[in-house]
Formats: sequence, structure tokens, C-alpha cells
Amino acid sequence: MSGTVRVGTRASALALTQTTTVAESLARLGGVGYELVRVSTTGDVNRASLSQIGGTGVFVAALRDALLENACDVAVHSLKDLPTGDADGLTVAAIPERADIRDALCARDGLKLADLPAGASVGTGSPRRAAQLKAARPDLSVIDIRGNVDTRLARVAGLVEGGPGDLDAVVLAAAGLSRLGRQELITEYLEPSFMLPAPGQGALAVECRSADAGSSPFAEALRRYDHAPTRLAVTAERAVLRRLEAGCTAPIGALATVDGGLLTLEAVVCSPDGSALLRRTQTTTELTVDGAASVGVVLAEELLAGGAAEIAGLAVTS
Repeated sequence: MSGTVRVGTRASALALTQTTTVAESLARLGGVGYELVRVSTTGDVNRASLSQIGGTGVFVAALRDALLENACDVAVHSLKDLPTGDADGLTVAAIPERADIRDALCARDGLKLADLPAGASVGTGSPRRAAQLKAARPDLSVIDIRGNVDTRLARVAGLVEGGPGDLDAVVLAAAGLSRLGRQELITEYLEPSFMLPAPGQGALAVECRSADAGSSPFAEALRRYDHAPTRLAVTAERAVLRRLEAGCTAPIGALATVDGGLLTLEAVVCSPDGSALLRRTQTTTELTVDGAASVGVVLAEELLAGGAAEIAGLAVTS
């Protein structure tokens, strides 16, 4: 790499905002300039339901191709969109400190979830959110929606001027709303005790070519940018997803926290209609990447023993 690092990003407002933050941090740590390289992904151009277009990797593949083709030096992903399998020739070289992990309700008239009337329409593109919403409020009408953050907010009646306003509320990631300066539109933060987030939610992944991870001029900046507690937490969460052989569209939530010398991991597996939820917790004192991955597998095995595959319709092979 030269004196300017080329940072690959999706072109949405949220992606550009979070990628710019990453690029500025890496440039400062590495003492170089940066250039954003905009890449269009399948998830950006295809507005069908995520479950219909494959879900896993739809926001990632084109960025990875750009890296492998040397069109950029690093790529920034929302970690929850990143497939759990390894990508040949690529390495997640940095996971910066995580932002807010919670989901957030943005509703008309300042309403909270409990205040929404029976039959109220709530939009989300996430089967995980939909299932947990239906479990808590089976009387709600949960609508599958796509689009960027502002497009989704515009669907809520009276929330954004000029929007269709055909929904009573939407559920979005609190981190994304905050990064875009839209947090004032949040009417309720949905705590993990009620709604477990997606594995990796609120975290970003900075991926580069494996050959650059250890010896490039930017390698030290990537190492310094990595946040060890966040990496441990998301490693545990993603290990659950990987063992369950599930992608980012599966109705599965997971959250790990590192406090002192203990990592606590909690996960939930839901039926798509929210009629069945299986929620379990495991802990470990082995605060290494291998230890975090191991506790994720242990928890996944416990979920499978409890019927997770049947509940969520997972095709687990072994």
C-alpha cells in the first residue's frame, strides 16, 4: 500500500458514515491519507426480501471481490452482515470497539411497544426481530420491509415529512440510527432482556487481503485499531451462528459481554412466527479467541439439544 489507503464501502448513507469513521481512524493511526471506494452490492440493488435473495453475504461479496481484485486495500462491513465462514485470501484484521448493540423502536406519536394498539403495523426486514416481536406481541401485524434507514423511517406515520407513513412503527439497529444522527426518532430502546440482537450487531469489521494483514505499511494501524473485548464477544456470538449453520436471516439472536475475567454468552432461537423461543446462557473464563469460539459451540450444542433445529427450521448436518 502507498501513502493513501483505499477503503472499500457500500454507497448507502449509513455505510459511508461508518466507513468514513473507520478510514479516518486508520489514517490517523497509520499516518497516511485515505480514499473511499464505493462498491455496489447485491443487497443494495435487489429490493426483494433478504430471505428471498439469499441473505448471507448479499452486502459483502462485491466488497470482497474488490479486495481480491486490488480495487481497494481494506473493506468495511457491518459485522452482522458478514458470513461466518472464512474467505480465502482475506482476513478480518480489525474489529473496532462496538457501538450500541440494541434494537430500537421508532413509532408514531412517541409510542412505546406496549402502547401500540392491537393490530398495529410494525416494519422490519429481519426475521430475528420479527419473531421476537411476534412472541411479545402476537396481536401486532409485522410487515417485511427493505430499504435504507431513511426509507424505512419514512414508512412511519408522521415521523418523517413526505414519507408514505403507512406503518405505525419500524424496528432498526440503534447503532445505525445513532451513526446517522437519527437517534431523536427512537421512541424506545429494546433491551437485550426482551430482544437479543443479531450476532455482531453494533460492530464493524475491517477486512483486508491476508498478505497485507501482517506485513503491509498499514498492518500496525489495523492491529492498534482492533478492540480485544469486542473481538472476543463477537467471536462467541458468531460461533453460535456458525455451529447452527445459520445465516444473518435466521431467527437467531446472540449477545456476549466481557466483564472482568468472565465472558457471558446468551442466545435465542425462535420459530419464524414467534410461537416458540429457546433461550440459553453459557460462560467462560478463557478470554482468548479460541475460548470465545469454544463457548459459542458449547451453547449452540445446548440449543440443538433443546430442539433449536426444529424450532427455527435449521438444516444442521452434524
